[in-house]
Amino acid sequence: MNENFKIMGKFIKDISGETPDFETYLYVKDFIPKYQLNIEINSKPLKAQVIEVNTIIKFHDGDKNKKKSHFEMTYTSIIKLKEEIKDKNIVQKIVLCDVQKEVFPEIEKALLSLLHNSGFPDVKFLKKIDFEELYSKKFN
Repeated sequence: MNENFKIMGKFIKDISGETPDFETYLYVKDFIPKYQLNIEINSKPLKAQVIEVNTIIKFHDGDKNKKKSHFEMTYTSIIKLKEEIKDKNIVQKIVLCDVQKEVFPEIEKALLSLLHNSGFPDVKFLKKIDFEELYSKKFN
């Protein structure tokens, strides 16, 4: 656990896996290794020092193929900041980096479960996401 915040709760707010038909499934089965993982993070204050952090994961075909599956999940974390945390930059790093490092293993497990239960049991994420590096590149 991080000393600047505490996770009060976390849950899957929304989850979706869409493969429209068997023909698409057969096509996607061959091309799913080319699918891309996109992450979007947003937050909103709930009350003093309490923030809702939504991590939206999309696993999709970035090409213009007509036959495609789409997988998406919104994972919500409710965090409470320490009282002395007031600096906007510190809060930003907590939301975009620190919370993500703590919850992403659960997000990844849930997304893989969705993919495997959707008929794609061989999907694996080989590269781990380095939230520290992503944050540094974006804000330093």
